[in-house]
Amino acid sequence: MSSALILAAGYGTRLRPLTLELPKPVVPLGDRPLLAHVVAACRAAGVARLVANLHHGHEKISSVISELSLNVEVVVEAEIRGTAGGVAGARRLFEPGAVLVWNGDIVVDAPVRQLLAVANARDAQVLAVTPRAAGEGTVGIGEDGSLVRLRGKVYGRETRGGDYLGVMALGPSVVARLPERGCLAADVAMPALAAGGKVWTVPTDAAWSDLGDLPAYVSANFDWLARYLAGTPAVSRPSASSWLADTAKLAPGLAVERCLIGAGAELRGAGEVTEVIAWPGAVVSAPLSRAVVLGSGRVVPFDAAAEN
Repeated sequence: MSSALILAAGYGTRLRPLTLELPKPVVPLGDRPLLAHVVAACRAAGVARLVANLHHGHEKISSVISELSLNVEVVVEAEIRGTAGGVAGARRLFEPGAVLVWNGDIVVDAPVRQLLAVANARDAQVLAVTPRAAGEGTVGIGEDGSLVRLRGKVYGRETRGGDYLGVMALGPSVVARLPERGCLAADVAMPALAAGGKVWTVPTDAAWSDLGDLPAYVSANFDWLARYLAGTPAVSRPSASSWLADTAKLAPGLAVERCLIGAGAELRGAGEVTEVIAWPGAVVSAPLSRAVVLGSGRVVPFDAAAEN
């Protein structure tokens, strides 16, 4: 059996005002909360035991986990302990062997099996990376596939660059020696590299999103919509261009174009609703275009600035 820790303790400040209403791990993405997509990806890759570390909005996240029967154990942090500390705080819940670590705001078809296999074989920290040209991206990679550049520090000769996509695996000895507080990059990977150790990579060309801000959130939802429309026969859809939850309500004669309308949402008025993401329970007044409508009814235009 294998285990995964979903990092879900952050404040999601760059995604405000959406995260003033819901913690980022449970904001709606397509037909379900973001966390449910991460859980599904882990389960599909054969990860049996899932744990999430929580802090901000932990009651709401725990409620979603229960309501959707996601079978995820939770560790609530009184104070945020960092990515390394988050994994350390859940050590008692892991199965023997390598542990997958998935940033809770990342949507990707990650190479989970390869990450765990390499982490177990090398007993090391292993990052999923999208390859780029040498000198480009957030990390640099050497000829043997190990990291040689991280956060501006160079540890060896770089043959290609890459972008770390927010999913990694940690070998058993790495998990055992994690600090109780700290960062998996600054306090684990970088000291290991500086001491001559190895941090390995697994390349992947999978598309990914970090839902880090409002534009990324909107893009991820419409990417999901495109996949839904491509994979669902037209005769099985209530709309040619939109996703509508079964319990969504539309006023007669109202036109809906390229929208995602959540469970229990209600569209009122007359005219067109175009490119709108309506959260479950939202009330949408037509006409409206290019906005997220939160469950409270708050309308957030796609070009709105983040709230501090």
